Amino acid sequence: VQLQASGGGLVQAGGSLRLSCAASGRTFRSYTVGWFRQAPGKEREFVIALRLSDRATSYADAVKGRFTISGDNLKNTVYLQMNSLKPEDTAVYYCAASQGVIISNMRNRAAYRYWGQGTLVTVSS
Repeated sequence: VQLQASGGGLVQAGGSLRLSCAASGRTFRSYTVGWFRQAPGKEREFVIALRLSDRATSYADAVKGRFTISGDNLKNTVYLQMNSLKPEDTAVYYCAASQGVIISNMRNRAAYRYWGQGTLVTVSS
């Protein structure tokens, strides 16, 4: 599976962005797709994930109520809608995917086999 993340950019605090993660090679339908982010000088951290078979989701506390995740099986694409952005959301955002991820493991980077190249989100204050 090849993943292509896109949609990053520069936005003012309070604004919105939508990131896309497009998959090629295999259908997404049986996969869990997660978004992670890495700010300068920090470790990569979990943001949000969606299991496409049953639409189970997991959210990091820092983004609850502001970020949502959705999937389009026909387009083999998962979207990360980010609202009410804050400067601390500034990071490179990566999408990742794997099969057979149980809910309790969705936040674990090691659970994901395939990774996209990352897209930069910069939120100005």
